[in-house]
Amino acid sequence: MAETVVREFQTLRVSTFDDGAIVVVTLNRPKKHNAMNYPFWCEFPQCFPSLETIGSARVIIVRGEGVSFSAGLDTTDERITGIQSEQQPDVARNALSVRQKILWMQASLTAPEKCPIPVIAAVHGACVGAGVDLITACDIRLCSADALFSIREVKLGLAADVGTLQRLPRVVGNESLVRELSFTGSNFDAITAHQMGLVSSVVDGSKKEVFAEAIALARKIAVLSPVAVASTKANLIYSRDHASVADGLEYQATWNAFALQSHDVKASATAKAVREAPVYSKL
Repeated sequence: MAETVVREFQTLRVSTFDDGAIVVVTLNRPKKHNAMNYPFWCEFPQCFPSLETIGSARVIIVRGEGVSFSAGLDTTDERITGIQSEQQPDVARNALSVRQKILWMQASLTAPEKCPIPVIAAVHGACVGAGVDLITACDIRLCSADALFSIREVKLGLAADVGTLQRLPRVVGNESLVRELSFTGSNFDAITAHQMGLVSSVVDGSKKEVFAEAIALARKIAVLSPVAVASTKANLIYSRDHASVADGLEYQATWNAFALQSHDVKASATAKAVREAPVYSKL
């Protein structure tokens, strides 16, 4: 697999495969187990293109460098954790300042969800705290057999506040287990993550093997109509966040009113008729 590095951040590396069709975002603080310091929270959303800047990209993979996917929040970085040092004389004013920082961090980890193309998390080793927040904002999660997870925030004296408590119950069908893991901060392994539905598959091996599986899955998606894939993601998220099936169906009808006019539909039908692989334009 030929990898082309396109951008280096302080905490992240962005590279591409297959002429830019697959974008790989690598958490790149291996000596710190990819703990998320202040630069990470600034840089992470810059790795996920909007519809206007998508270019040739069809799928994004998020992975970790080193022995872990992510150790979560970097508690040694006071720019993130130094709430006490920022206190204003007035409690309400301080609360507004802290709230703004939390909202900023939430927006950073929401970037994969807002990205119009699918995002795959390839998890190996430790994925704890904010690492779990991150992967629940991705569309698909794969993990290696050595993966270890934990909703660790409760052991730091706080509730997880950047996505896990909101997204994990929608990802996992076992509300009791979600609460148990959230209340205790206990570690859980790859098999448990698979059984509860957090990951769609467990890959034998570690970092190399799970990344290879993610690349293979990304290639299956990348050859499909980008309009169809983007439309599917948008409607899955809308239906997840809106309780009514009727609302979801109406939204889907509105979306497909224009999406069905895409040249991709004709290209798919023509290719099937002549038994050739269809070729689609960029988004």
